[in-house]
This record gives sequence, C-alpha cells and structure tokens, in this order.
Amino acid sequence: MKKILGILGLLIAICVFTSVASPYFLTAFNIENLLRRSALFGILSIGAGIVIMGRGIDLSIGSVVCLTGIVTPWLLTEHGWSVGPAVVVVLGLALTLGVAHGLLITRLGLQPFLVTLCGLLLYRGIARGLTADQTQGFRGEFAALRHLGNGRIPVPGSDSFALPVPCLIVGILAVGAAVLLHRTVYGRHLLAVGSNEEAARYSGIDTRRVTTVSYALCSLLAGLGGLLFVLDVGSAQPVDFGNFYELYAIAAAVLGGCSLRGGVGTITGILIGAAVMQVLRNMITLTDWIPDTVEYAVIGAVILAGVVVDELVKRWAAARARNLADTG
Repeated sequence: MKKILGILGLLIAICVFTSVASPYFLTAFNIENLLRRSALFGILSIGAGIVIMGRGIDLSIGSVVCLTGIVTPWLLTEHGWSVGPAVVVVLGLALTLGVAHGLLITRLGLQPFLVTLCGLLLYRGIARGLTADQTQGFRGEFAALRHLGNGRIPVPGSDSFALPVPCLIVGILAVGAAVLLHRTVYGRHLLAVGSNEEAARYSGIDTRRVTTVSYALCSLLAGLGGLLFVLDVGSAQPVDFGNFYELYAIAAAVLGGCSLRGGVGTITGILIGAAVMQVLRNMITLTDWIPDTVEYAVIGAVILAGVVVDELVKRWAAARARNLADTG
C-alpha cells in the first residue's frame, strides 16, 4: 500500500507541475488522449507485471505488438479475411508465442532475457518480411472494429470530453488480473515462484507450468495491445510500430511496485505506473523544460531509479528485521 501511495503521489505531482507549466495539459482533448494512451500501455504493463512477479522478464512485448498490429490489417485488407477469424488468429498467434517462450525457458533451461531478446528481433523481422516493409492500414468498412481502439463513450453533461473505449477494456482486464493474482491458486503459486522458485518446487508447485502460463498471458496481452494500438491509429509501419514499448511496460510495472526480484506487485500499482509514464511523455511534449530528444533517457532514468529504490528498500527492510530479531 505504501508503494501505491508513493507512485500515486508522484503521478499527482507530475500532473500539477505540467498543468502549471502548460495551459494545454488540462484541456479535454489532452486528458482524453492521456487516458487512451495510459489504458493501451496499461494492458501491456499488466502482462509485463505478471511475468516480473514470477521473477521473469519479457523483452519481446514491443515486437509482439508490432507483429499483431501489422498482421491484423494485413489479413483484413490485403487478404480479405473476415473480422472474427482474423482476430482469433492474431490473438492465438500471440498466445502461441508466449507459450513458446515459457517452454524454452522452463523445459530447455534458457535464460528469459535471451529467449525474449531473440523474440524481439525475430517477430519484428517476420512482420517486415510478411509485408515487404510496407505500411498496413484499414479501409472504411472496418470503422466498427476500429471503435475498439479509438472509440469514445459519451460522458453525461460534457460535450467536449468522452471516456475512451480502451479505458473500459483495461478496467475489465485489471479486475480479471487482480482476481487471478489474489483470489486464485495460480496467483498464489505465481507469487511463491517469484519469491523463491526452489522452495515453491519443493512444496509441490508445478513451477514450470506456472512460469509458462505467465509468459503466455504476457504475450496474449501484448497481442491484444497491438490489436488495439493499430485500431487506434489506423495504420502501422513495421519498421517502427511498437518500438521500445517493452520499456514503457517494464518501467510501469517497476514503478508500480513490482520487484525485479519477483514475488511482489499489484495491478493497481501497475496501472498507476503506466499513467505516470504517459504523463511524463506528455510533459516532455507540452513543455520546454525537457527536450523531446531525451525522452528515452528519461525512461531509462525512471527504470534505474525504480530499481535503485527497490534495492534500497529491500536492504532497509532486511536490516530492520535483523535489528528487531536482535533486540527481541
């Protein structure tokens, strides 16, 4: 709870600072856009957080976003598929990639960093090869489908502001993820594996299954995110679509209280962390305090700060526990 309050305080502080520095921050258009982007990245961040809670890492999230975001209009527009089969194939592809990650890590004993780094390179290469590096987009008949990504839900009493549809989607996913983590056997097993995999294995937990499922969920959510991202913008270029999105997702999870050591994290904190990352990007865009060219440097600094703070808190807690034991 303290971590959640801390990141929430940081979010409020950044919002207040940006609203003072720029008159455009509190406009209906900007707030609506911020909510949409925070929701879309929140979907990716939930997946990254689940893997991190199990003491893993997934660097392929951005490339899965690219592959699913490119394949969706490619199937619908270039090959004339109907919406239902195309969406099922795209999400099934993302799920299959996640299962493959989990099996390579748990059955062959490969390092998560290496497996997902290879995925980062492989999936973007496949997307570029399938489309000959050409931009993929939607025609007008897919306006109803695109409503999932760029749709707006009217808010009573407001003509200029509406709630983006992705906010509703991420809300449903967040509730489901929270129930999975904190109200199911799988969630308890995932946190146990993240805290101490060897102890979890000796206690009878099928650690390989738990880890594989976490990577499958992460890739599935990345695939859904890629689908919604391309539905939002309407077209995608395989050379850069989804670039560095894994950094935003991992940073949001770490800022939201997920320890890279595993075993700790909340969905609420992850969503607040995703919002912090998007507000930071918005602050860089709207103000002259930080040049746009150092955006990724800011993200890197945020991730580093989160890791450093997590390590210091761990050491402080361990030292406090030792002192209490000595005095007791």
